[in-house]
Amino acid sequence: MATSIPLSQITLPGHRAPGAGFEAPFEMLDACHERVHRMLALLARLQQHAGVHGWSEQIGQAAVDVMRYFDQAAPHHHDDEERHVFPPLLAGSDPVLHTMVQRLQQDHRDMEATWAQVREVLAFVTQPPPAGWRDFTPEQTALLNHFAGLYQRHIDDEDGIVYPVAQAQLSAQALQAMGADMMRRRGV
Repeated sequence: MATSIPLSQITLPGHRAPGAGFEAPFEMLDACHERVHRMLALLARLQQHAGVHGWSEQIGQAAVDVMRYFDQAAPHHHDDEERHVFPPLLAGSDPVLHTMVQRLQQDHRDMEATWAQVREVLAFVTQPPPAGWRDFTPEQTALLNHFAGLYQRHIDDEDGIVYPVAQAQLSAQALQAMGADMMRRRGV
């Protein structure tokens, strides 16, 4: 059984993040995965809180925090992977790796489409809902859980297989260029 974490104790995106810089782009990608895990934990806690207490300002703020992360940071992260992690693997000759990378690319499209729906659910609870609202519908709960599951499987495959192989294949110069591009696209 999962331990409940109060909403107030879950770190917000970009705050108190692991200390990784653009000079170590795979550490930045790993730090982003850690933030995704925190946001998914916040999403789960938000759902649990709603089921027990109904709407509260905590739920509204948690929804805003999750929306901010997946609106801003997640698209940059996916773009980093599409530009720098996946192409060298697709250029290689490993058909199993090709299949995995193609599935991860499809995951990005699926997560983006699912996020649009999840965002609507979360946007509804950023402000007090109409009187009588008690909890997310079973369909909304299934959608939120599906979104979290997509990300979890995706991250597991990247952390366990794709990142180590890609990092081993990239030269120091390619890693430096990757970090510089990540900075440039973020306006740093």
